[in-house]
Amino acid sequence: MGTSNYSDDYYDYTVYDDFSTVHVKQEPSHDAKDIARILSVVVYSLTCLLGILGNGLVITIITFKMKKSINAIWFLNLAVADFLFNVFLPLNIAYTAMNYHWVFGAAMCKLNSFLLNLNLYSSVLLLTTISLDRCVSVVLPVWAQNHRTTTLACLICIVDWVLGVAMSSPSLVFRDTATHEGNVICFSNYALSGNKSDHPLGMMRHQTVNIVRFLIGFVIPITIITVCYLIIIVKLKRNRLAKSKKPFKIIVAIIVTFFLCWAPYHVLHILETQHDQVSHVVFKTGIPITTALAAASSCMNPILYVFMGQDFKKFKVTVLSRLVNALSEDTTHSTLAQRSFSKMSSMTEKDTTLL
Repeated sequence: MGTSNYSDDYYDYTVYDDFSTVHVKQEPSHDAKDIARILSVVVYSLTCLLGILGNGLVITIITFKMKKSINAIWFLNLAVADFLFNVFLPLNIAYTAMNYHWVFGAAMCKLNSFLLNLNLYSSVLLLTTISLDRCVSVVLPVWAQNHRTTTLACLICIVDWVLGVAMSSPSLVFRDTATHEGNVICFSNYALSGNKSDHPLGMMRHQTVNIVRFLIGFVIPITIITVCYLIIIVKLKRNRLAKSKKPFKIIVAIIVTFFLCWAPYHVLHILETQHDQVSHVVFKTGIPITTALAAASSCMNPILYVFMGQDFKKFKVTVLSRLVNALSEDTTHSTLAQRSFSKMSSMTEKDTTLL
């Protein structure tokens, strides 16, 4: 197998040198590559430590300390998706620290990339589900009170996981290992062979995977989520229904953080489909950093729960109680439902004192 389809970059970047229109390729300085690599190792290490501790604590609290609720089910599944990725993050740390030398075999190369994509898809599907759930709770509170159950939430989470696994499956097909310039690299072999005649097909697969990931993992979810929260904001401002804004702020913070972490990753991989139009230096230095930033999203949620679950001026409140408070708050839905029932049961609109 030739090296024309190989790359020593971190994740899905593959260079098709044999048919690229770029004949003189710029290389980033060793200093720039080393800085990007060292920065990536630092971010991965912090993410791994905070992610395992934080998400492990969230999973423990929800499983053993909290009453089963729809809110808890959403947060539990988000934590599980992040925790699975964090557990395997030491492989990425070692790979990056060893100057992109993969010593864990082809099977772990596939699994490693699969878990990154599973974390992306399962998280974004769950965040989209949460946004739709919030929107329905605000727009149709009476219907939500009657049909919004923990059983239905569990079934929806199962569907989200199945879809996430299906959309992450290309990693199990295309990820491969090979020796390149003295290192064993973990790369995306979209051609599935070393034959030069297979390169156009490989490039088409490469573009398809990146475009589908960009649309399903970013554009469509952020559009749905934005529309849902615009509807929620308009509804709440019009009727002044929300008694507490904490649950709303926590979910919005999680969504904004997730997309800020993943946006550079998606943008760079879309540019990658037109790699002959972009300097090679951008990919060599940018992909390790943007991938590390995307990975960092897996440790953010527990931090947001702690910082937004309680007033930090109350220093006597422990981290554990802040987590419990943030994970158990679901007051927006309950307030809407109660006020809607009160409005329906009132004889006249003037008698309704809650709105």
